Amino acid sequence: MHGRVVLARDWAVEAVREAVASQTLYEWAAAQPSPDLMRGRGISYGVDLPAGATAEASTPVVVRRNRHGGLLRFLTGEHFLLPTRAPLELETALRLMKAGIPTPEVVACVVYPVAGLFGRSDVMTRRLPKGDDLPAVWRDADDEAREALLSAVGALLTALAAAGAWHADLNLKNIYIAGDGGSPTAYLLDVDRVTFPRTAEVAKRNYERLARSARKWRERWGLDFSEEALTKLASLALEK
Repeated sequence: MHGRVVLARDWAVEAVREAVASQTLYEWAAAQPSPDLMRGRGISYGVDLPAGATAEASTPVVVRRNRHGGLLRFLTGEHFLLPTRAPLELETALRLMKAGIPTPEVVACVVYPVAGLFGRSDVMTRRLPKGDDLPAVWRDADDEAREALLSAVGALLTALAAAGAWHADLNLKNIYIAGDGGSPTAYLLDVDRVTFPRTAEVAKRNYERLARSARKWRERWGLDFSEEALTKLASLALEK
């Protein structure tokens, strides 16, 4: 299909094929009526994909363009060495979901070759239930709700350790909280930064990376994520 590589769930194949027949998946999402704009590393679009369990069904999805962060965002922007991060993200998401780790389901990814060795890629994921990232939820939570949040995040970290999964960019913004205050679920985002090193230090490395992020949020943006809360989280995430 014009040199591009399209990977999609069986139930989404026809809808994705139609979406990218004459444009990129990202352009298709941007052109949908009143898409939800989600700002992060660039803009992502929340739209409905006309596909699902039945012929008349539609599925809420989020479409984003993969982009570099840090210094590379100025040098290569949205261009990656082929095959780009998208196939790796799909493989990693499937492995995490098989291990029971809450993370967005990858519905489709499309890779567009550019200039020989480089390419761009778009990823479509199933939209998560209503919620927000951990800093936003934590800021508005009372003491009881924060205890439930610590339990949810601790369960996520424990599951990551059991799967041998290390998130190299684990930070508060990469944890999405859905569900009510009494029993929230913590979802892992940006899974293209997850690897599976053969080391017994995975639990400690994930916790320390997240704790560093919490302290940064406290120092720079005044988020009331105390050392006491981090100690409680450590007891949940690092217990044998």
